[in-house]
Order: sequence, then C-alpha cells, then structure tokens
Amino acid sequence: MEKTKKEKSGKSYIFWAVVLVIYTLGSIIFFMCFSVNEVYRSTLVRQFGETVRVVNQPGVFFTNPIQDEISIYTGERMYDIPVTNVTTSDKKTMEADAYVTWRITDAQTYYRQLSSVESATGRLSSNVYSSMKKIISSTKQDDVIAGKDGTLSQSILDSITSLNTYGITITSFDIKGLDLPDKNKESVYQRMISERTAIADKERAAGEKLFNESKADTDRTVRETKSNAELEAATIAADAESQYYETLRQAYSSTSEKEEFYRYWLGLETLKESLKNGGTIQITESDPLYQILINKAGTND
Repeated sequence: MEKTKKEKSGKSYIFWAVVLVIYTLGSIIFFMCFSVNEVYRSTLVRQFGETVRVVNQPGVFFTNPIQDEISIYTGERMYDIPVTNVTTSDKKTMEADAYVTWRITDAQTYYRQLSSVESATGRLSSNVYSSMKKIISSTKQDDVIAGKDGTLSQSILDSITSLNTYGITITSFDIKGLDLPDKNKESVYQRMISERTAIADKERAAGEKLFNESKADTDRTVRETKSNAELEAATIAADAESQYYETLRQAYSSTSEKEEFYRYWLGLETLKESLKNGGTIQITESDPLYQILINKAGTND
C-alpha cells in the first residue's frame, strides 16, 4: 500500500515536469515567432535562402521558427568621396573634394545586388566621379570656381545616373572644396598678380587722364574768366575816363579862357601818359603839344 502511494507520487512529479518543459519550450517557440522592426530599418524575412517578405514599417511582426531575418539600416548615410583630380574645359587641373548622402530605398534589391555598405560605396564613388568629371570637363575654370555657390553641385547631382537598380538613391551632393594642385598654385598666383597689376595700371592711367582733362578744362575756364573780367574792367575804365574827360570838356567850354585852359591841361595829360614809361615822343609844330612845350620853355626862360 505504501509502495503504491510512492509510485503515484513519482508519476505525478514526472507529469508536471513534462508539462513544465513543454510549457517552457512552447513559450520559447512562441516568442521566437515574433520580431521587432525598428525605425529607419527594413527587415528581410528569409526562408531556405529566399526572401519571402520585406517588413518596412516599424513595429512587431510574426514569423515562423524556420525563417530568419536580416535587418538593414535604411536611414540617410554620408559617403566622403576621396579627393580626385579633374580637368576643366580650358585644360586646367583642379582637386575636387566632395561628398554625397544616400539611403537604401529598396532593401531587397540592395541586398540581392550589393549586400554590403562597402559594395554600395564603391558603386557610389564610381558613379559620382564619372558625373563630376563629365560636368567639370565641359566647364571653364572660372565658371567652375564661380559655381561653388551651389549651381555646380546641382548640375552634377542632376547628371548622376540613377542607382535604383541597386536599390539606393542619392539624396544630395556637394563639393566641399576646389583647389589647385600644389605645383600649379604658384603659376596661377603669379598670373593673378599680373592681371591685377594690369587692371590697376589701366585704372591709374584712366584716372590720370581724367585728372589732366579736368585740370585743362579748369585752367581754360580760369583764363577765359580772367580775360573776360579784364576786358570788362578795361571797358568800364575806358568808359569812365571818357565820361571824365567829357565832363571836363563841358565844364571848361563855357568861355574861351576855360576852353583854352582845358586844351592846355588835356595836352599835358596826354604828354604825361605818353612819357610815363620813359622814351621819346616826336611832335610837329602844328601839334598843340608843341605850342604847350614852347610856352612852358619860354616861361622857364
């Protein structure tokens, strides 16, 4: 009797142990059937080496235990392109330093065609370099430098061949720097100095020419103004002197004695003006000055 109780107790333990194991294994298998797809990731659900489903939306999804998952980051990435030499249309060599940003837009195609970031960046580098070389080789150096405001980068981005066949998309492209090779910098600097010097000399010559023309115009205006002023002054003086003598004549013409005195005085004034700066004067006996001088000489005797 006692033995039977022990056998029943042992069987009960075994039963509950089996139930516990089955429950544990079931729980593990159950939870293995659920996976989580995170933000900015896509999950490839594969079975026997084939992709049977692609989960793009973040959240929990169901799989069966014989399936495996490959999670792929689909957010934006940046690839810094190695510095490369490019030649402009006017045969000038430049060093271009650029970068691209890209993202995976078709995880299944990306995994099937490339399967790794290294393979993707290799395709990117080749494609972008080809487009950059094509655009810059058809553009003059001055225009390349002027295009650093963004227009050159946009032209290169527009010319990049679509990479949709690899499941990736380039979202932006930009040139960080355009520089000359060290061996070319000195010659370019010297050429720039020569060009700036030539421009400065040209501007200086134009300034000097303008100054000389302005000075000549000013001097001519001064001479004309001075000449006109002197002519006007002489005219006014002559008019005043004429009026002065006319006033004297009228004053001394009222009697014969006054008129004779006026002629005598006028002759002396004329003689004084004639001999003001030295020299000699020739007069005839019929000249009124002759009579004045004779009379003056007789008075001195």
